[in-house]
Amino acid sequence: MSHTLAIASIEEITHNVRQLTFEKPEGFEFTPGQAAEVGIDKDGWRDAGNPFTFTALPEWDELQFTIKVYPSHDGLTEQIGKMKVGDSFIVGDPWGTIEYKGKGTFIAGGAGVTPFIAILRMLKERGELSGHRLIFANKREADIILRDEFDAMPGLEVVYVLSEEKKNGFEHGRIDKPMLERLIGNTDQQFYVCGPDDMVESINDALRQIGADPDGLVFEE
Repeated sequence: MSHTLAIASIEEITHNVRQLTFEKPEGFEFTPGQAAEVGIDKDGWRDAGNPFTFTALPEWDELQFTIKVYPSHDGLTEQIGKMKVGDSFIVGDPWGTIEYKGKGTFIAGGAGVTPFIAILRMLKERGELSGHRLIFANKREADIILRDEFDAMPGLEVVYVLSEEKKNGFEHGRIDKPMLERLIGNTDQQFYVCGPDDMVESINDALRQIGADPDGLVFEE
């Protein structure tokens, strides 16, 4: 079942990330980490079917998506970058395999952090962030999504990795086996991984090599 939902507000999060909120339909349910297929209520785009993750919490009165916009791409996110308050999304039913399964480390690349936003917000509301870690890779410091919010989460350890800038206070390079060995230590925990497919594959391989339980890897399959 799909829902046509008008945009209630738009917030610029970074130079190319927008946070859009919508009134939540009555009875609409999802769990933190889930996504939905989304189209735009506009000729040619209603069946676009791109997946976006809910970044609101289930108990909120509104739905929210945090979306990276690619103005140079001739695609859905380029169209989303042009949308205004009052324009409408077509939102399908929730789905997804990323869900919270216990204490551990979240590893994200760019917009791959979006499934973790609602999970971390949920843990914050519960007072259960202590002992969790977020390793968040981006090209540049300006690309980091919701940095202020992550930094303010009590008990959450956050490590930022930049591939195209060298700056004090940031890891530099790409998340690989040596970096994971240095940052993680104990592999007896859950690992949540989301980002580009090749990144997810290489990180999962590295985690297995350093002793992580394959059954403890949570990613979109």
